[in-house]
Amino acid sequence: MGKKYRKCRQWVSSQLNEIDINNCNSNIKPQPIVAVADTVFWGREYGITIFREPNLKKYLIWKEVHTETPGHYEYLKLSLEQLGFTIQAVILDGKRGVKEVFSNIPVQMCHFHQVAIIKRYLTSKPKLQASIELWKVALTLTKSDEKIFSKQLDNWHQKWGLFLKEKTINPITNRGFYTHKRVRSAYRSLKTNLPYLFTYQKYPELNIPNTTNSLDGSFNNLKTLLRNHQGLGKVNRYRVMCEIFKDHPPEY
Repeated sequence: MGKKYRKCRQWVSSQLNEIDINNCNSNIKPQPIVAVADTVFWGREYGITIFREPNLKKYLIWKEVHTETPGHYEYLKLSLEQLGFTIQAVILDGKRGVKEVFSNIPVQMCHFHQVAIIKRYLTSKPKLQASIELWKVALTLTKSDEKIFSKQLDNWHQKWGLFLKEKTINPITNRGFYTHKRVRSAYRSLKTNLPYLFTYQKYPELNIPNTTNSLDGSFNNLKTLLRNHQGLGKVNRYRVMCEIFKDHPPEY
């Protein structure tokens, strides 16, 4: 920053100290928007929840957080609306409880995160035949539409429904538990999120992305920029981020 403005280190520090971190949002004129919403963390207990407009490639509003909760998303949503923005659609990564915050707005579930969820349950090289077939269904997500994908999922469940109901008895407690819990969880994730996986196709005029890559990619660029300012305290680091978000958003 000193090189850019041809000023000394002390001048840059004084300018950072004047940034009001209690009123951090963009200088974008209020308008109808599509928002990608997510949280990025530095370590386990410090993060930033951010809304970004993927078509404008600009940040809208952000907030320091220590955990990722639906309440933080609701706070920023209401703040944007109070500023005069109209959120026409939102893209999310599937964090539990966050979709309900946007219950009156079209929600697109990120395809990349959905496939990653299934991969966590099944792995990328599943051994069971049911898992192999469900993994193949999941991999068609980005090339499919709701009708075809729903049919594939229903066909899979019709074939493997009894398999999912299989139980194993604990010999000590004599209680039963589902034998294929991870396969059940993978199927339930796809079935639960199905209404949100193809929102981008229902509103083509809004140009809704089907992933949160616009924001995830900018997170990587943001962290690269911050590495050029090592040694900053937490407060000044947030001030630098506010400056980046407002006037120099990383392109992605």
